[in-house]
Amino acid sequence: MSETTGKPGTTHFGYRDVPEADKARLVGEVFTSVARKYDIMNDLMSFGVHRLWKRYFVATSGVREGDAVLDLAGGTGDIAALLLPKVRPTSTGTGRVVVGDINGDMLRVGRDRLLDRGLVHGLDWSRMDAEALPFPDRSFDCVTMAFGLRNVTRKENALAEIHRVLKIGGRALVLEFSAVRAEFLKPLYDFHSFQVLPRIGALIAGDASSYRYLAESIRKHPDQDTLKAMMETAGLARVDVRNLSAGIVAIHRGYRV
Repeated sequence: MSETTGKPGTTHFGYRDVPEADKARLVGEVFTSVARKYDIMNDLMSFGVHRLWKRYFVATSGVREGDAVLDLAGGTGDIAALLLPKVRPTSTGTGRVVVGDINGDMLRVGRDRLLDRGLVHGLDWSRMDAEALPFPDRSFDCVTMAFGLRNVTRKENALAEIHRVLKIGGRALVLEFSAVRAEFLKPLYDFHSFQVLPRIGALIAGDASSYRYLAESIRKHPDQDTLKAMMETAGLARVDVRNLSAGIVAIHRGYRV
């Protein structure tokens, strides 16, 4: 079931209803706008905690030496940089991380950052649509996606594609903002999201509207149980959910069997 609004051929772009055909372009404009300031803004938005979430995500991924990993929506390079020491690329071609993102500007920023750190071997960068992955069936031991699924127009298509390109026994890992579980946090979280973030975006990145969209997109994203059910519908088995920071984010893990 696609992320429709009840009107045929439409979907959510934040709190707006837009034609499905327009969402990818609109999301692309947001990330092109924020690409250069994305890391600074992530630190300000999460008080730096996003770095801990990502480290925990990779530390519990089960990725091992020699694995082939696809990191979707990975244009910043953050997850790829953490995965590389785990896959331990070799000269024979085993152990690699393919970074895929639909936004070319994000890919360029991430690639340049990792090049500056000397991280080259075992990394491939490619512009791609998560809803139509350019790989054969059963190509990867693991597919990761951090803070990207909520921006996909047809999430069910992306999850089906992730299932398709996984090897038997392979893992799909999704790190995404989710539904806050602690009631006392909800008003504080809403205030931070809708009052503070757009102002920070205007001050630091010169773009309040993009950060307003990002906050709205979090609220429109499926909650923990809904996303778990969507992953199961896509064919993934033994799907489990791990909440972090009282459910502000959650890790969903599923397997191809």
